[in-house]
Amino acid sequence: MFYGAIKKLDIADGDGVRVSLFVSGCRNRCPGCFQPETWNFCYGSPFTAATEEEILCALGKDFISGLTVLGGEPFEEENQIALEPFLRRVRRAYPQKTIWCYTGYVYEKDLLPQTGRKHIDVTDSLLSCIDVLVDGPFIEAEKDISLQFRGSRNQRILRLR
Repeated sequence: MFYGAIKKLDIADGDGVRVSLFVSGCRNRCPGCFQPETWNFCYGSPFTAATEEEILCALGKDFISGLTVLGGEPFEEENQIALEPFLRRVRRAYPQKTIWCYTGYVYEKDLLPQTGRKHIDVTDSLLSCIDVLVDGPFIEAEKDISLQFRGSRNQRILRLR
C-alpha cells in the first residue's frame, strides 16, 4: 500500500485533534473529489514499518484524540489487507483513542458479508477496529460546506463502536 500524506495535527477529519493517514488508491473516482491524485495506487510513499512507527508515535501525545484513515479509499481490497493488521495494532496500543475511517462505499451495500462487493476476509476485522465510519461517495450535486466531517449530504456518520 502507498499513502499520500500523514497529518499529525488534523482538526477537520473527526472529533478533536487527530493523526490522519491518507491512503492511495481509489476506484470510485468521484467527480469533484478534493484529492484526485490519490486515485493512483502508487501515489506518494510506500506504507512501511517505519510509517507505522511514525503514526504510533504521533498518536502517543495526550492531546491526540485518535487516528483517521481516509484517502484515496481505505476499503479497496489492497488497502484493507495492509490496514487491518495496522488498525488492530493501533487499537491494542491506544484503546482509549478513537479510529475514524472515511469510505466512498456504502456500509450496508458494499462492506457487509452478505451484500458487500468490497467485503473480503479481513473486512469484518477491519470494521471491528473502527469507531466511526463516514460512508458514501462524494456527490458534487449534494455538496454542503456546512456539514461537519462530511462533504455531501448523502454521506453518513456511522458510530460502529
